[in-house]
Amino acid sequence: MSADVHSLVGAYAVDAIDEQERAAFELHLAECPECRAEVASLVEAGAQLSLVSQTAPPPAMRAAVLAGIRTVRPLPPLEQPAAAGHQLQGVGRDPDAPAARIPVVIDDDDAEPTPTAPAADLPANVVPMRRRRPVAEWLVGAAAAVALIAGGIAWSPWDDGAGKAPVSASEQVLEAKDAQRVVQNIGGARVTVVRSASLHKAVVVADNMAAAPTGKDYQFWFDQPGKGMVNAGVMPHGSAPTLTVMLEGDAATASGAGITLEPAGGSPEPTSTPLALFSFS
Repeated sequence: MSADVHSLVGAYAVDAIDEQERAAFELHLAECPECRAEVASLVEAGAQLSLVSQTAPPPAMRAAVLAGIRTVRPLPPLEQPAAAGHQLQGVGRDPDAPAARIPVVIDDDDAEPTPTAPAADLPANVVPMRRRRPVAEWLVGAAAAVALIAGGIAWSPWDDGAGKAPVSASEQVLEAKDAQRVVQNIGGARVTVVRSASLHKAVVVADNMAAAPTGKDYQFWFDQPGKGMVNAGVMPHGSAPTLTVMLEGDAATASGAGITLEPAGGSPEPTSTPLALFSFS
């Protein structure tokens, strides 16, 4: 069991200690309000990890990260003091210069030096530094990651502070630099297929599209070379002034797209004459 019962806070919060350590720590927990508060906060942070869901990063994130790295000045390495028995006194050092200040790491539970007694136990040239418990530090970082992911990556180190909402997958296609738009009219509806080869995705934007007849669905298809028409999804039921639908499958390899009227739920292959065809060539 750890000699420092306080250091078990993080491990206890994630249920990573054995029964003997648990029993000892819970006895300590009953008498230590500081540890109880820290355990409660870490348990809450750990619970938030279950809310993490995979979110596709914006296509420009990689370039922005690499560009941002170049603007960060790295910290110089810490110089290690020479061993007491190997340091040559007076060699390569100004005798009137002050002694080098040596950082010393102090465990989180040690008493922090106060202005009234800074040198009671340490030499004058030693600077005390505090170190957080490893497990607790990991959980605090994880909680911060949860907050960012749960927010849909709404913040980034290069954020301009405008508080912009995260961009959806459909918006990424519509705003892509290589977005290709093909428009067809179906009755009184205007249907636009927008394809981004770099994102391998395509989006259908239907304006004033009437609802499909009862028992029928509008189904989308990709014209894939060597395969013919391949299912790309079914339009949601109902009608609206504008419907936006992300098509299924690899749009980058398709030579075109089409819409047919199929039995409810869709068909494995087209069973009717296309209502519209869209060429990507």
